[in-house]
Amino acid sequence: MRKKILVADDSDMNRLILSQMLSEEFDVLEVADGRDVLSVLEDPLIDISLLLLDVVMPGLDGFGVLEEMSKKSLFDSVPVLMISSENSPQYVRRAYELGATDYITRPFDANIVKRRVKNTLVLYAKQRRLEKLVEDQIREKQKNNNMMLSLLSNLVEFRNGESGLHVLHINAITEILLETVCKKNISYKMSKQEISLICMASSLHDIGKIVVPEHILNKRGKLTAEEYEIMKTHSAVGANIIKKIPAAKNDPLLSYAHEICRWHHERYDGRGYPDGLKGDEIPISAQVVSLADVYDALTSERVYKPPFPHEKAVQMIRNGECGAFSPFLLECLSDCESEIRKVIGTSSLHSVSDEKLSDITHEILNDDSTVASSGRVAAFLDNISKVNDEISELMGEIRFVYSKRSASLSISDWGARVLGCSEVILNPFANRGLLDLFGKSQLLALNRKIHNALKTNEKLVEKITFSIPSKGDVPCILLLAPHSHQFDKKLVYDGFVGSVRILNNNDEEKYDFK
Repeated sequence: MRKKILVADDSDMNRLILSQMLSEEFDVLEVADGRDVLSVLEDPLIDISLLLLDVVMPGLDGFGVLEEMSKKSLFDSVPVLMISSENSPQYVRRAYELGATDYITRPFDANIVKRRVKNTLVLYAKQRRLEKLVEDQIREKQKNNNMMLSLLSNLVEFRNGESGLHVLHINAITEILLETVCKKNISYKMSKQEISLICMASSLHDIGKIVVPEHILNKRGKLTAEEYEIMKTHSAVGANIIKKIPAAKNDPLLSYAHEICRWHHERYDGRGYPDGLKGDEIPISAQVVSLADVYDALTSERVYKPPFPHEKAVQMIRNGECGAFSPFLLECLSDCESEIRKVIGTSSLHSVSDEKLSDITHEILNDDSTVASSGRVAAFLDNISKVNDEISELMGEIRFVYSKRSASLSISDWGARVLGCSEVILNPFANRGLLDLFGKSQLLALNRKIHNALKTNEKLVEKITFSIPSKGDVPCILLLAPHSHQFDKKLVYDGFVGSVRILNNNDEEKYDFK
């Protein structure tokens, strides 16, 4: 199929010359006014591969066209070659600054024009293939990341009496607040990529709660002074878990995760914990996640309270009833509260929009500080998986997700090595190895309980003590909760998540899940 080239020049003669040069290999369309250029480019039925654009035109000149193309993100689909008799450095410099790919001066040489047109189309095609490769990597990793985030949120939160959506809510609110922060104050210079990393890191904000006893996490009444001190340890414990990961020192995702874990309970007035940081001593990432955490806690049901409506929650935050936040951050909350209310509870929590995906892709490809490649994208998204595996090994846990729809059991990498099995087991309730591991009657009884819990959407926490032969009959406990996805604003339970915790003589008393 022949590519279409749009020639924009107010001179009939110039358009004719360019058309004759290119029409043998391309379909050439002609316009004489800058506004007509935009009309053609925005027409979904006309697929323009390249624009040859004159500088001097009536109505909207060439520079004006470039500015409008930038505003409307048209450079993503159409490269531009400027054509002009103006060859002063100022003109050429401005054309490149506004997004032109190349600059050709008159009089035209047919061979040069053809070669530059072909070179531009080839380079643009390669760029698009690279961007597509990066976008595909992001989308694929996003799918895996959604499963890991769901697993992570359920494993931590079903012990904490919280909804499995809490981590996803924190992600969404953090993103909205950070974007508002950057718009209101240019001193916060965060790219889309950095915001994306902070949002992913926010998923680990409460990971330290895995060592807090459940009778404290789910206590309906007020905590005693001793219980509160135990609860407060989760922020430092979470930070220490992240710090022990070998890649934590040099990886930006894990760096954000460390500061969020440790400082998301600090207060702007200096009365928080664990370090009593005050004001802007608290990293902006931790400040924003703290606000997002408080908002979602107020608007969600907990074992000790019903959900507050959005208006009441925002009022309580502004009145200082739920901690102390910077006046600037409260202004940002006011500016974006309607967007937060709109986004929470929608299916967009599980996906990256095409616009944001494109922004992140372009930032990665245009980052001069490192070599841009799809491998780099995969590397920083893979850190979520690395974090989960590190936590599993540190805590002696085998994490897994069972999908009822696909009848498959996915086991963490470390867990598969411990059990000596594959990471994905199809039809697990008929798998001989699992039947031997749990005992057939016990496993079938467990399956019935899970089936009943899924039918009623009820929370299930099951504790079973057994032994793993490959670990020398070391006693273990199995913990389960329903696994859910959100589709079309409805929570759909399609399996369960859980962990096998390997016990020693002291662990059973320390980790009391009754």
